[in-house]
Amino acid sequence: MLEIGTKAPSFCAKNQDDVEICLRDLAGKWIVLYFYPKDLTPGCTTQACDFSASEPEFDELDAVILGVSPDDTQKHRRFIEKKELTITLLSDSDKKMCEDYKVWQLKKFMGKEYMGVVRSTFIINPDGEIAALWTNVKVKGHIEAVKEKLKELQSK
Repeated sequence: MLEIGTKAPSFCAKNQDDVEICLRDLAGKWIVLYFYPKDLTPGCTTQACDFSASEPEFDELDAVILGVSPDDTQKHRRFIEKKELTITLLSDSDKKMCEDYKVWQLKKFMGKEYMGVVRSTFIINPDGEIAALWTNVKVKGHIEAVKEKLKELQSK
């Protein structure tokens, strides 16, 4: 797992509009980078809708929200249109970001083992360092916890 205070792994990935977003282009901003398994599934939909609903509050905190999954940009577009999301979703179809952020891991479901995304969230500070992180995220109440942590970090 990555540690608080370490440099966030750099990345470049296409968003839902096939525009490349790179960490270096967001230097000087607070970033809420969250990884989720799959578009249009119940937990992932709730999380994306919650982040979208809270986006104005994150904007006030000068924070950019980026959701990342292995789904392609076309599937992200369908997800955004169907659920009226306002946040940016990045496609990590080669799973490089997931591997760099150590969220591509062995999972178990109903006795079967498989590789998948462990739902995780990272706050990256304006210096490009990991300022906070959550792994094995439970969706309920998570966005509030992220917002509170961001406020706390910014008040230091």
